[in-house]
Amino acid sequence: MARTRLAFVITAVLFLAAMGFTSAVSDDQYLLISIALVIASMLPFFIRFEVKKMQAREIVLIAVMAAIAAVGRVPFAPLPSVQPTSFVIIVSALVFGAESGFMIGAFAALVSNMFLGQGPWTPWQMFAWGMMGWTAGLLNRTGVLSSSRWLLLLFGAVWGMLFGWIMNFWLASGLLSQHDWGAIAALYASSLYFDLAHAGSNVFFLMLFAASWIKILQRFKRKYGLLQPNETL
Repeated sequence: MARTRLAFVITAVLFLAAMGFTSAVSDDQYLLISIALVIASMLPFFIRFEVKKMQAREIVLIAVMAAIAAVGRVPFAPLPSVQPTSFVIIVSALVFGAESGFMIGAFAALVSNMFLGQGPWTPWQMFAWGMMGWTAGLLNRTGVLSSSRWLLLLFGAVWGMLFGWIMNFWLASGLLSQHDWGAIAALYASSLYFDLAHAGSNVFFLMLFAASWIKILQRFKRKYGLLQPNETL
């Protein structure tokens, strides 16, 4: 638990550093600096995953869930911000734990962009979806999310909005360096529809499918002894 908290603290500090550096740098390197710091903020989780002793089938399970989350995004590409990817990440984190949720979210973004297009937005999507999974697993350590339908729906709605706000930041990085707060406010206002669409789709998928998916994944976890509490990343 202490190591998990340390990873989160390092991640939070580096992400805040990305925002601070971006607002302070006035040359054309602000975007590269922010991307580098966002990537660095994810390193604690990747390092823990690398050094953790795991069974091959546990690694395969994480890879499969990330693939399902990634593939689920592709057919919904014509509908901006409407996709089941966040749903898959959240329910996976509820069952398999916080850091497994982070890995599934981060790799889902990376893999899905192999079909939809890679770019400077990819690290930000990896960070946002990874933190969505991490917070879902962390809040559910006592079963609070999986046992309360309304709290789970609220969590999905809140993260639908947070995801958009995080993604807006890489677009606003140049504006921060110019301290153009009016343009930044306009950017966030223009994304409101897409953020609400993401929040709404999270609520929709969680409302209809969360209970059945959680039940299936828990059964799979018990049957094969995968990612038990003392083995979770």
